[in-house]
Amino acid sequence: MRKLISNLMLSVAVVISAASFSTPAAAEDVKMVGVITKIKLAADGKSAVAILKDNKSGDSVTININDDLTLDKFKDKRIVEGDEIRAKYDNAGGKNESKSFKKTAGC
Repeated sequence: MRKLISNLMLSVAVVISAASFSTPAAAEDVKMVGVITKIKLAADGKSAVAILKDNKSGDSVTININDDLTLDKFKDKRIVEGDEIRAKYDNAGGKNESKSFKKTAGC
């Protein structure tokens, strides 16, 4: 009986410790490859919206871009409409916020 109780307590301790290490529910990170169909640079140049056509599904995806590196590439015309892009974005709250935005051929 004593061994049964100790095994039960050990099992409960393992379950509790495993549950404490699990990650909390977070916004989903999405990766995609697609062609830019439209770029809308804000008047102040501090943000942009890019519309990509997903190569797998064919759906249009709107991505908000706020990082300076990507904005500089838009301004310098290193990334233009028609370029194939590898994007990683966070779709928290229905807003697709860019995390990574690079040409597939390098850049």
